[in-house]
Amino acid sequence: MRKRTCITLCLALAAAGAMAQEEKLRIIDKDIEFVARTAKGTIVITRTMTPCAKNKGWLQEMVPEPGVTPVGEIEILNAIADPGSRVVDMRSQEEYLARTIPGSIGIPYTEVSTRLDELGCRKITGKWDCSAALKVYAFCNGPVCPQSPTAIHAMVRDGFPANRIYYYRGGMLDWDALGLTTAKGDF
Repeated sequence: MRKRTCITLCLALAAAGAMAQEEKLRIIDKDIEFVARTAKGTIVITRTMTPCAKNKGWLQEMVPEPGVTPVGEIEILNAIADPGSRVVDMRSQEEYLARTIPGSIGIPYTEVSTRLDELGCRKITGKWDCSAALKVYAFCNGPVCPQSPTAIHAMVRDGFPANRIYYYRGGMLDWDALGLTTAKGDF
């Protein structure tokens, strides 16, 4: 019943918000609209802030780096108990401490390239050796959040093997929408 009430409330708030001034949000990079020319005419897609749209970022690709594997909730659930894996919340420390996926560790996206030792790498003569890298399941706030894709780019740049990175693009937005358990983060 709780989920139905939330969805009904979200739809009602969205309808009420449609009457108010709409805030245009980014879709891809800095673009606030996507234009497609088809045989039937031009289609313009926009994105606006609504009670259901919780993040102001922009759409992130399913595969932020070649070799990275996109995953969903079932893969995250299985990774939580896998000793060869780390589920990594790459949001800010404040967001992680407030609530996260149980069993995840918090490494803010701005720090991941300096903390690869927590992911199975070791520093040798100033460079990372990631030959024994763990499987990393990276996430942030959801499909429009650039934090974990930014961290993934830095990891690969610094020598972390892309094929050991699993990207949960749905992040906390999808996790919450599905009603899955959250926990307070712990540093």
